[in-house]
Order: sequence, then structure tokens, then C-alpha cells
Amino acid sequence: MKLTWAYALVMAVGTPIVRGWGRLRVVGAEHVPATGPVVLMANHDSAWDPVVVGVAAVRRRQVRALAKDSLWKNKVVGAVLDRMGQIPVSRGRGDAAALAAAVAVLRDGGCIGVFPEGTVSRGRTMKVFSGAGRLAQAVEGTPVVGVRITGAVDVVRFPKRPRITVEFLPPVQPLPGESALALTRRVVAEVRSTAPPQIPGRAKAAAGFRQLVAEHDAQRPTG
Repeated sequence: MKLTWAYALVMAVGTPIVRGWGRLRVVGAEHVPATGPVVLMANHDSAWDPVVVGVAAVRRRQVRALAKDSLWKNKVVGAVLDRMGQIPVSRGRGDAAALAAAVAVLRDGGCIGVFPEGTVSRGRTMKVFSGAGRLAQAVEGTPVVGVRITGAVDVVRFPKRPRITVEFLPPVQPLPGESALALTRRVVAEVRSTAPPQIPGRAKAAAGFRQLVAEHDAQRPTG
């Protein structure tokens, strides 16, 4: 497997943070096919998730992700993303061009990474979109691998070190008559079964502090 130079560079920069600082634990990497088309569907609770998944999978595949097009507003970031092979997608509506580009990657035997919830959850239960399932159904025989990420929300909580785990679930195929949305919901439900939405980073710490204050105030004697 050969990585593009930009992808290899970003993974080299991210690896000490994710594996070293984040104490990354990878489970089930063997479920990611070393060759051929594959769609990865992951939960999304941290802005670090794309890098975390990339580092976890780098010994198996280069992940070409569908990323929100607003990232391309910064020309430097956009140039790096282009050279990494990432695909810009418009949120909130079907993006036919992005889906067509991703399908072309799959037909060429590539690996596509998708966050079916569309954006960072920030502790909320999010609805999923059908695009990820449509990709898997577009190229016959494409397996879908659920990716369960935990701990990435704590990457920025310095000096507290995170404990990041990435679990690749056994691959599944679309069921007969199953809609794209139903497929996506099935995979995301399995991923989320033991990885509920989390509040990211320092916001999580602030929320915990506010809860402690509220509990303390509730225990104070009145009158």
C-alpha cells in the first residue's frame, strides 16, 4: 500500500499526538480489508476524529474522507486536503458531485471514510444521513466497516492525557431490500451502542464543573 505524500505527512504529524499523547488502542484492525473498496462509518464526537481514524487505519489503508466543504475556505488547508485525496461535501443537502467522486474512488478499489451524523455531536443524539449507505450500495460487494471512537474528546484537555480507542467492527453488507438509510442507521446504531455522544474537550470539563456547582448548591441548607 502506497500513501500519497501529503497523507503520509499528516499521519506522521498526527501519530505522536494520537498514539503517544492519546495512548491509542486499536481493536479489530484486521476487519479493514487491505485491498478493494470499503466504506468506513464512524461516530463523530471530536474534531480530532478524522486524524484518529487515519492513524488507526494507516497500516491497512489510506482513508479518503468526505469532509465538510467549509474546510476548503482556508486555501492552505484546502490545498493539503486536496493532496490527501479528501472529498469536499456540502452539508444539509444531497451533494451529487461529492457522492459521484466517492463512488469513483470505491470503483477504483479505494477506502472511503464517512461520518454519517454529518457533524460533531457535542453530546447530542444526531440523525444520520443516507449518503453513507448509498455509497456502499453503489458498488456491488462493497463491505461496510463500523468504526467506534472513544476518548478523542479528551485530546485537548491538557494536562490530562486521553485514552483513545478505535474499534473496527466486523464488516457487513447491505441486506436484501434494505434502503440506504436503513443500512446507515443499522451500522451507526451498532457503533453507538457502546459509544454514546460525548461533549468534546474543555466544554466537557466546563459542563462537569457546572454540574458539580449545581449539586453543591442543591445541598446547601436554606433558610
